[in-house]
Amino acid sequence: MGRSVTYLVVALAVLVVAVVVVLARRRATARPGRQSSDARAADSPRGGPHRLALGDRVRIREREYAVSGTIRLVEGDWSWVQHLLDDGSGTPHRLSVEDGPELELVLWTAEPGATVTPGAPTIELGGRRYTWAETGQARYTATGETGLPSAGTMRYHDYQSGGAARLSFEAYGEEGWRVARGDLLDRADLTIRRTPGER
Repeated sequence: MGRSVTYLVVALAVLVVAVVVVLARRRATARPGRQSSDARAADSPRGGPHRLALGDRVRIREREYAVSGTIRLVEGDWSWVQHLLDDGSGTPHRLSVEDGPELELVLWTAEPGATVTPGAPTIELGGRRYTWAETGQARYTATGETGLPSAGTMRYHDYQSGGAARLSFEAYGEEGWRVARGDLLDRADLTIRRTPGER
């Protein structure tokens, strides 16, 4: 009986150690929503949404947009990209492209009239409650029609609601907060039409 208990205790200890090692490795190699730029470059298919350029056209669900600018962001070892989209409506849109365990695509629509500010654990906007997800500061470079200096810093607060709804606050340089609501997309929601020329 004593020997059986000893074997059981040893087996449980080995199992606990294995679980701890697996969790530690996952935490060390992946940060939710971001992936190292080297890994992203290796995994990204040529011509995917990471590589959109000025003038490219993107159909997202039932609406078509033209890429009018791109903002590339770096935070420590992590990087992601935001493509500014024009659909002729006058409302700013952007497509954020982030790698993590899976490609994450979010279509953002500006909320210029929003009076909410970031910082609270939860925020109510448009009848929906959003919960804080992450906060940080990144360096950026901008090309095309972004309305920004070519380089600088950006602060952000990100919130989520349900499985697909997002809310973001971004401040470039010393400017105030830009508020946008986002919808998580599937890769199949996008159809990309390139401008002539190889990239």
